[in-house]
Amino acid sequence: MPRSRSRPGIKWPLLVLPLVLGCSARTDNRSLDAYPLDRASAEQAGLARFVLDDFGGLSMDTLETNAVPYKVVATALLMDEARRTEHPAEVTQVPELLRRYGFLYPERIANWSGPWPQPHFERPLGMVSGEVRGALGFLRVDAVNVGCATCHAGPTYDAQGFPTREVWLGLPNTSIDLEAYLRDLYRALNGAVQDPDRFREEAERFFPEMDRRERWTLRMLIPKVKRRLAEAARGVDAFTPFSNGGPGRTNGVAALKLRLGLLDGARVQAEFGFTSIPELGSREMRSSLLYDGLYAPRGTDHFGSLGQGAGTPRSPQDLAAVVTFFTVPTMGMEPDAAEKAIPSVTEVMAWFRAHYAPPPFPGPVDRRRTARGGALYAERCARCHGDYDGNLDHPKLLRFPNRPSPQEEMATDPQRWKTADPRLVQALAGTAYVRHVDSEPGSGSVAPTLSGLWATAPYLHNGSVPTLWQLMNPELRPTRFQVGGHRLDYDQVGIAGSMDAEGIYRYAADYHPWSVPETYDTTRPGQSNRGHEAEFRDLSPADKQALLEYLKEF
Repeated sequence: MPRSRSRPGIKWPLLVLPLVLGCSARTDNRSLDAYPLDRASAEQAGLARFVLDDFGGLSMDTLETNAVPYKVVATALLMDEARRTEHPAEVTQVPELLRRYGFLYPERIANWSGPWPQPHFERPLGMVSGEVRGALGFLRVDAVNVGCATCHAGPTYDAQGFPTREVWLGLPNTSIDLEAYLRDLYRALNGAVQDPDRFREEAERFFPEMDRRERWTLRMLIPKVKRRLAEAARGVDAFTPFSNGGPGRTNGVAALKLRLGLLDGARVQAEFGFTSIPELGSREMRSSLLYDGLYAPRGTDHFGSLGQGAGTPRSPQDLAAVVTFFTVPTMGMEPDAAEKAIPSVTEVMAWFRAHYAPPPFPGPVDRRRTARGGALYAERCARCHGDYDGNLDHPKLLRFPNRPSPQEEMATDPQRWKTADPRLVQALAGTAYVRHVDSEPGSGSVAPTLSGLWATAPYLHNGSVPTLWQLMNPELRPTRFQVGGHRLDYDQVGIAGSMDAEGIYRYAADYHPWSVPETYDTTRPGQSNRGHEAEFRDLSPADKQALLEYLKEF
């Protein structure tokens, strides 16, 4: 079976290393090594893996795609900060710099369980790290890559809607801004490599613990970074020739196309398939995954109902067969390499199946209205979003229809499903995907499950509506709004803010966001806030409020 073509654009400058190291290399994932997974149940191991495992995303191959040498990156960002502020930088500033992009340094994982103590995060939650070493063990690279928890662990909120320093595994990180991070890192590296000697001196000052081998490796890396950056520029001054999204949203289809060699300059401008990072509850009730149902386990129905009185919910093995391949665009892996991680990802899916639940809504609920809201939900929403039991305190999903909604029905922004085109599906058929995944281009969207809905703002598949109340009242949806590092409004359920004189939905003047917010513009390609309007058209304000109160409990 042919291997997928290497990603064009930047390749981290380690191509010479295999000649020095020998024909093979290995990785020590130091964080995960502290947990004796061989003595744990599959579910316990799955929890640790979700937080700490790189699933093969730290290797010589991924150092040419998405993985990066940590000390090189940290040094470049610190040098850039020093130039910007005209003050000397110190290594203790790294957490502050990375929080700006929505990376989390939690004090505690609120839903951590099992036989092990809470992990401690000297580097951001989800930034998986390890030492990539050659067969001879001389050159060593302290490498990092983006892991599961970077996007799929979000902050919890207190009774007033303020974000806390605790996180909940499975919630979306609605503030992580990989586009801003990569844009600024590109600029920082370009500035730093103009003076290689100073770059090396600063790295050694920031990280005096580096041994002789790592210092020698760094000496080799810096000039090669400079050459690779020059090769990668391609007139776009960025690592990728497309936008990666913004706070809480990604562009995974474009990243996958880049990995498969499907993007060229003539097609890049059309790649606006932005999606809001989803919450991970009730995945076993999805017959296919992603907002358009693009992927289903091999040999299964993409759009069949699952649950009570319907088909059997997906097993951890079935889900892992699909989820494993998400590492291809996010970690820069080859499909053949990703395939090897299926057993480890199966353990992660087993933990979610057995133990995951979203955090309870921490704000007030008007109990006088929830019964009416439940009846309205069953009448208006269940056809697409699934049938729940009669528990008004925490409704349980019983059956999920996995119903495809055509574009003419929902009228939401079509760019996401249009980017997952037949050309992509054909390319996937030439990789290891075909042994485990059926890929089917769609013509619309599949409604998401509503687990943890209150904590997942902004809404719609592209994150284009700040609150549920604005979703229910389309005339109130703002054209521009702030997102990232936000507080939650428990009355309207979503991002707390108000309209200013410029027509922008902004945070309160006395609120200080914990990450740098973006002003989301719904007039830009792939970011429209229209659609999903007919469902609310003839509801009274009182009915909308009752439905809102019921949805707080999901």
